[in-house]
Amino acid sequence: MQRTIVVVSAGLGVPSSTRMLADQMAAAVQAQLGEMGAEAVLDVVDLRDVAGDIANNMVTGYAGPALADVIDRVSRADAMIAVTPTFSASYSGLFKSFFDVLDPKFLDGMPVLFGATGGSSRHSLVLDTAIRPLFSYLRARTMPTAVYASPEDWGRSGTDALDRRIAQAAGELAAVLAPSPSTTPAPGDTAAPSFAQDHKAKRHERVRSDMTSLPFEQLLAQTQAR
Repeated sequence: MQRTIVVVSAGLGVPSSTRMLADQMAAAVQAQLGEMGAEAVLDVVDLRDVAGDIANNMVTGYAGPALADVIDRVSRADAMIAVTPTFSASYSGLFKSFFDVLDPKFLDGMPVLFGATGGSSRHSLVLDTAIRPLFSYLRARTMPTAVYASPEDWGRSGTDALDRRIAQAAGELAAVLAPSPSTTPAPGDTAAPSFAQDHKAKRHERVRSDMTSLPFEQLLAQTQAR
């Protein structure tokens, strides 16, 4: 069984500690999911590569080809790992702008594991004061554990602690993505849908419901908007 995880990094530098954390979180999920009998396909997105397109979309409402491709990849993913640097005790403007131009229904019910980096450990509250409320508003299925990494975490003395936090968070996402234990359904019973089918089917059902319940004028306007 295969799961596609889109890994969104809002790091600005090259190299970037934000991208480094995103890669470590993704590798940990991939390893743990493999132990559970599923393959994780990682699709990494560096928002810095589409920063101009995001800004243009904010003012014109039009997504250029590169940004449109990223948005499509998010829409097809089974889960997301998202990591941002911390600016002024919150997520970065680039990180927030991307989710502002992203269709909110893409994240409705999607499992999301998130993290942040910053210049000091005292910024770690950003995880629960800014980032978690953002994904909760978007109706994402956030994991209980999030990961914050400060400069001391990358040092030799802090590596084990960071690794433990990453492993804990990765295990939570892997458990959500792992295939359900095989059971023999009773006659007439149908197997419960997997999480991926559930959040994508929910999105499609909502779109179909909206499309069929609107007056013709609004229906036409929505169709043209797409």
